Parts: sequence; C-alpha cells; structure tokens
Amino acid sequence: MPIEFSAFAQGSPLVLIAGPCVIESEEHVRRMAQGIREAVGEFIFKASFDKANRTSGGAYRGPGLREGLRILRGVKSEGFPILTDIHEAWQAEPVAEVADILQIPAFLCRQTDLLEAAGRTGRIVNIKKGQFVAPHDIHRAAEKVAATGNRQVLLTERGSSFGYNNLVVDMRGLKIMRDAGWPVIFDATHSVQLPGGAGAASAGQPQFIEPLARAAVATGVDGVFVEVHDAPEKALSDGANALRLDLLRDFWRRLTAIDALVKSPGW
Repeated sequence: MPIEFSAFAQGSPLVLIAGPCVIESEEHVRRMAQGIREAVGEFIFKASFDKANRTSGGAYRGPGLREGLRILRGVKSEGFPILTDIHEAWQAEPVAEVADILQIPAFLCRQTDLLEAAGRTGRIVNIKKGQFVAPHDIHRAAEKVAATGNRQVLLTERGSSFGYNNLVVDMRGLKIMRDAGWPVIFDATHSVQLPGGAGAASAGQPQFIEPLARAAVATGVDGVFVEVHDAPEKALSDGANALRLDLLRDFWRRLTAIDALVKSPGW
C-alpha cells in the first residue's frame, strides 16, 4: 500500500522506516522486506540503489539506478511503500516512478536544485539534516521543497558532527525541528555511526541505537528510521551501525509502547 503524508500527522502512531543500507542483491532485499514485515507489520521499506558518499572510493556503492529501481519495483509490487535516496536532480523523476518517498542525503541537504527537483515530483520528500546544520536552520531546506508547491516534507535527525569520527544527537533539536511545522523522523542507526572510524570505512556503536531511539520517541517524533540487516557483520555498507533483524521485533514493541504513552490524552 502507498504511504500517505497524513500518516506523519502530529499525534498519529509512530511510523517505521527500515531496511538495509544498500541493495546487496534482489534476493536479499526481498528477504529483508519480508523479515521486517513479519517482525513489525506495516512499515516503509528503505534501501539505496547507490551510496555515492562512501568513505572509500573502492567501497561497494550498489547496483545503480536502473537495476536498483527494477529491484525496488519488485518489492513495491508486494505491497511495500518504498523510500530511497537521490543524489542528483535528474534522478528525481525516474525514482519517483517507483519510490513513495524521495530521500535527500544529509551531505546534500542544502542543494537547491536537488530539493526543487524532488519537490516537483509531488512525492513525499525526506530531508536528512546535514551533520553540519543546526536544528533551527534545516527548515530552510524544507521551504525550498515547499516553494515548488509540494509541502509533503519530512525532516530527519541523524546527529551532528564535531569531528574526530563522532556524531552527537541533541534531543532539543527534535523539538526545535518539529516546532518549525514539519514532521520529524529520528534516524536511530546513523546517529550511532562513527564516520570514518574504521579508517577506510565508518564504524559504529549499535549498543546505543535503542537508548537514543527511546529518548527520541519520548520527545514525540513522528517516525523512526532504522537500517536493519540480518547479518550486520557481513553487510556491504554501514553494517557497523545497523540493527540486527532478530532484535527488531522487541525493539519496535518497546518504542511503540513509549509512543502510545507520550501521545495519549492528557500526557
């Protein structure tokens, strides 16, 4: 089923965006989509056809646009809403033919042409807040999309960089972003990434995925973004900060319990 922007309305139940960082194979993507559905029920499936910002130029990037969209189209045919990244303005239209949500990577969140191209497709646009952008400034990126007439914009927090291979999440920022008038998603797995921390690749601290996610949900965010893998130690991208698939069911149960409490009348 397609995802409607109204699913992210204030007070609505928490939305889950989940999937492997990158498309590793058609078989893996389909297996992951089914596994996540079995664990949590309805969710938005996420996987990238190209990871254009890998630490090393020799790292695996994905199958590319044409093959990636073919694979994602197959996943969509099984009833999964789809989110995937775009990196260049020309990619917006072909990707919008398959994806329900176009994601703007954090490093590109100020690229006006990219934001406007995404907005013109009429699809929901998820803007990752750059590691270098303050919470009270990211609304300007949303306004670039909205200027196209498309106000279906999500803002995603994924931590701020202070150098030295570390990211820090300021929970105040979630409220600041929400107060700007846009639904807010918390990226629980990229927030525990250690960029470049493994030399030619990023490292991570997955033990902090759930503590940070719990805190974010307690602030009243509209959704949680989690990269999930059945074998993170074998993942071709971002395995060091991915949530293991067999932990997802209980993880999501605890988050939705917090969400229900926070959004209950009189709380």
